[in-house]
Amino acid sequence: MTEKILGSHLVLLVAAAAAQNTARNARPRASDLGLKIGILPTGPLDAITDVAGVEVGHTTIIRGGDVRTGVTAILPHPGNLFREKVPGAVFVGNAFGKLAGSTQVNELGEIETPILLTSTLSVPRVADALIDYMLALPGNEDVESINPLVGETNDGYLNDIRGRHITREDVFAAIRNAKGGPVEAGSVGAGTANGGSATFSLRNRELAFSMNSSRSSCSVTRASADAVRVPETIRSDLVRCAAVTTC
Repeated sequence: MTEKILGSHLVLLVAAAAAQNTARNARPRASDLGLKIGILPTGPLDAITDVAGVEVGHTTIIRGGDVRTGVTAILPHPGNLFREKVPGAVFVGNAFGKLAGSTQVNELGEIETPILLTSTLSVPRVADALIDYMLALPGNEDVESINPLVGETNDGYLNDIRGRHITREDVFAAIRNAKGGPVEAGSVGAGTANGGSATFSLRNRELAFSMNSSRSSCSVTRASADAVRVPETIRSDLVRCAAVTTC
């Protein structure tokens, strides 16, 4: 009897510790830290899916020690986009992105496929798979032209980008997994190993740290550093940077 009681207490302790650990590791979003993007108010989810009908899906690929990549699919609506096109436009930030399909969107002002994001060197493969997906949809049997819209993020710092590990099945899965509601964010889908989000050797999706290379300075707030629990091995880098930082 005593052994059963002790065993029960042990299970409860382990469960309580796991729950506390989960709570400690729950990371806030940028908006929770007071970082606001843009000037317009957000919706209830603070996500693109606040727009009625928009769905988002991910395929995340993690294999071995050097494959960290994926695909993210954004569906303006869940129907046949080629038959029910939506208005669209392209704004160029720095013109260094490999955005497939942008010229037709600029010309016609229409989007006719899901919008996919992936690893830089996988854009052509993902675009080809997206064409396969669209041609196979019921009602598209006579279609002879598809404008796949595929953007990219360079994940070469943490991923074997030259291996181009995205497959047709990965693309199909991201589209078919798309749903409304809260959007999974962070190291998932196309953001699994985005090298642009690695600063001070910390993969950080919540923009807690930012490096401004044009001014050779960096900035970090104490609140955001505490929120993401910066490892001690990285804090030394922040200290060295403090001379040009306002905290």
